[in-house]
Amino acid sequence: MRCCHARRRRVVRALFLIAAAAACGSTSTTTPTTPAQDVRRPRVLMLTATAGFRHEAIDTARLVMPGLVASTGAFTVTMTEDLEVLQAATLSTYDVLMFALTSGDLALRPDQKQALLDFVRGGGGFIGVHSATDTLYGWPEYGDMLGAYFKEHPWTRQATVIVENTTHPATAGLGASFAITDEFYTFRENPRPRVQTLLSLDAASVGATGDYPLAWVREYGRGRVYYNALGHFAATWSDPRFQRQISGAIAWAGAGAASGN
Repeated sequence: MRCCHARRRRVVRALFLIAAAAACGSTSTTTPTTPAQDVRRPRVLMLTATAGFRHEAIDTARLVMPGLVASTGAFTVTMTEDLEVLQAATLSTYDVLMFALTSGDLALRPDQKQALLDFVRGGGGFIGVHSATDTLYGWPEYGDMLGAYFKEHPWTRQATVIVENTTHPATAGLGASFAITDEFYTFRENPRPRVQTLLSLDAASVGATGDYPLAWVREYGRGRVYYNALGHFAATWSDPRFQRQISGAIAWAGAGAASGN
C-alpha cells in the first residue's frame, strides 16, 4: 500500500510541475499591446482668391486637392475664395493656410493682415503656390514672410528642374532632377540667402545663365513656410510629381503647427 501511495504522490507532484511550467511559459510569451496613437491630420485652409490674373488651373487645383485627401488620407482641406476666412478666430481652427494661384492686391483689412502673420508666427504653416508671389505687393511683410515677390516669367516651356534637397518631405522621391513644362518665374530679389532652396531651374535647359530658385522653405517665427513656383498649368497640378510635392509640404508645414516649431 505504501508503494501505491508513493506512486500516487509522485504522479500528482509530476502533474503539478507540468501545470506550473505551462503557466510560467504562457506568462513569458505574452506581450501587452498598446493601441496606436491617433495622430491628427493637418487641417488645410486653401484660398484661391484673385484680384489680378486668374489662372485656368485653379479649377483643376480645386479638383486635385480633394482627390489627394481621398487617396492619401493624410490631411483635410477646406477650399474658399472668401477673404473673410482670414481672421484670427477662423485661422485658429486650421494648421496650414495655403495660397494657391492667388494674385493681385487682395483687399485685406489691417486686422486680417495681422491675423495672417500672427497665425504663422504662432506656429501655423503657410504654403504658397505659383502666383502666391504675385500677390499683395503693397504689403511688404507678406513678401518677407514668403521669401520673394514675382518679377517675370521669361520661359514657358519644358525645362529641367534641379532637386537641391532630396530628403525633404516635399522633394523626397523626385530624384536628382526632372523635366517639366511650366511657366518659370524669376523674382525681384534672389530668395536664396533667406531661405532653404529645395528646387531650382537648370538655367542651361532654357538657354540662360544665373541662379533661379523655384521652391523653398523657411521658418517664420514658430511657423513653417513653403513656396513652389510651379503650378501654372492644369497639367502640372495633375502631375503625380507635383502632387507629391504639395502633399509633402503639407505634412512638413502641418507637423510644425502640431509641434509648435
